[in-house]
Amino acid sequence: MGGRPSGASRAKVANFLVRTPTRPIGADLAPLEKKTGIEYETDWARRYPVRLARAIVLDDLTVPVVRVVARPKVLGRDPLERIEGPVIVTANHTSHLDTAVLLASLPATRRHHTIVAAAADYFFDRRWKAAASAFGLGAIPMERNKVNRRSADAAAALIDEGWSLVIFPEGGRSPHGWGQEFKGGAAYLAKRCNVPVVPVYLRGSRAILPKGGGGMRVRLRPGQTEVRFGAPLWPAEGEDARRFSTRIEAAVSMLADEAETDWWSARLRAARGETPPFRGPEVSPWRRAWALPESADPVDRRGRADQARSDGATDWDDHDGAFGEDG
Repeated sequence: MGGRPSGASRAKVANFLVRTPTRPIGADLAPLEKKTGIEYETDWARRYPVRLARAIVLDDLTVPVVRVVARPKVLGRDPLERIEGPVIVTANHTSHLDTAVLLASLPATRRHHTIVAAAADYFFDRRWKAAASAFGLGAIPMERNKVNRRSADAAAALIDEGWSLVIFPEGGRSPHGWGQEFKGGAAYLAKRCNVPVVPVYLRGSRAILPKGGGGMRVRLRPGQTEVRFGAPLWPAEGEDARRFSTRIEAAVSMLADEAETDWWSARLRAARGETPPFRGPEVSPWRRAWALPESADPVDRRGRADQARSDGATDWDDHDGAFGEDG
């Protein structure tokens, strides 16, 4: 009666230990806590030991690699170096290389206290990717398909704590090399936190690592890039976020014109309201492809025209939102 349990009894016990537990009929299960995407917590990535490790990785790995692969020529950074306190750095976006090039081009003291707005649906869709983004880039998840209060509040709180923010207002990498409409997230945060926006134009990164070059199609072509910093912009009295965003886009457009021509000519055209459109000419896709500056072109002109014809049936604009870097 009190002997050892039979083999059948032991099997039942083992089965109980490994099988999915049952629940009473009618009892609802509590929803599982979401730990990816916009809900991913990045506080751990701003603790001192992690910040120190990230600074070592950025300075001793990221910056040297960027100098070899992209050879960035940094122009107009002096006004940024004279600014005390946090800033919002806004730039055009054509390549996954942009974030590393931009971080490598910031002054070291600011680089170590800068966070990056990254697309929650791409960089934070998996735990390992979210952890890598938060550690390697100091990234925070941002909703790019719509204005999300959680995203805005998190970014604003960090700016108020003294962190600078890198944000790509287009919401995603350009699929064609031309600029896209700037969303209002950067302008809104600048107004809310009363900090300046520093416009930046990145030139040449798409030719090194174009969009669509991921996975088995990676074709990294080392080359030359330029990082042009513009004068800091402050929101004017009574200026809403939409108008301020338009002014930020105009500043990047002028820097793009300067990169393709010269400083004086770009400013003369800006004063006359004749800056070439940042988003490219309103013409057919193949003509837009031919008009694309060669610094933004990852293929030769023959391949450029063929690519435009094949893409002509697609929409030239990404489904981008107010915040975040693209996937």
